[in-house]
Amino acid sequence: MRKIQILGTGCPKCSTLMANAEAAVKAAGIEATVEKVDQIADIMRMGVMSTPALAVDGVVKSAGKVLSAADIKKFLA
Repeated sequence: MRKIQILGTGCPKCSTLMANAEAAVKAAGIEATVEKVDQIADIMRMGVMSTPALAVDGVVKSAGKVLSAADIKKFLA
């Protein structure tokens, strides 16, 4: 099962990225967990300085922008 993490403190952009990630998982038809990481220490430990950020299986794929569901789906292929 894939693990998708949305890193951010809860801003509207973070919420949009979370919704887009959930839509991407559904569109890809895969089993994945989508979780929110909102503790600053945890976000910094992953090397992210700009939120929102997206990590797939523990690897940061994007930081500082809101990806569309189609963009996120590419990382899941």
